[in-house]
Amino acid sequence: MNRRLKTTLAAAALLLISAHAAAGGDARGVPTRPPHGAVAVRTAPGRRTPMSQTGSTRGRRTRASDALTPGVWGGDHIRFEVTERGASVEYDCAHGTVEGRIVVGRDGRFSVTGMHYEEHGGPVRAGEDEVSYPVRLSGVVGGSLMKLTVTRAGTRRDVATFSLARDREANLVKCR
Repeated sequence: MNRRLKTTLAAAALLLISAHAAAGGDARGVPTRPPHGAVAVRTAPGRRTPMSQTGSTRGRRTRASDALTPGVWGGDHIRFEVTERGASVEYDCAHGTVEGRIVVGRDGRFSVTGMHYEEHGGPVRAGEDEVSYPVRLSGVVGGSLMKLTVTRAGTRRDVATFSLARDREANLVKCR
């Protein structure tokens, strides 16, 4: 199976798992056990949400802060590096920033604001203005997978949607 198909299938599975977990169980309302390799965390009386268990804190949220753990996420045409203070994003022909911690909800979803800076091939000329605009980065995290959508804040038009994996090398083709 090629890498793109695997990534697409993983993203689809992630969305299904998130929807099932948000429902709190099976179609009859019976609470389900978390998938193999997950730990159930009490969120409210009677409800449980699966949380990735990787043997370390890498790639999962902590119960105390619900902040996305610092580290690198990679995918086709994107590198997303989470830090304690925000994130930096590298695209094929652009880069971006997120100022502030990325807080993930119990359902694995997050939404943060940032800046997007366009790049172009060839040298940057002296006095050339940088093309930038505010964006919203929203996504869902499940274990070591993330689906991320970047939306231009002023027009609310999607810039792109990406499938990323924790500790994966980005597949970038820089336009420089």
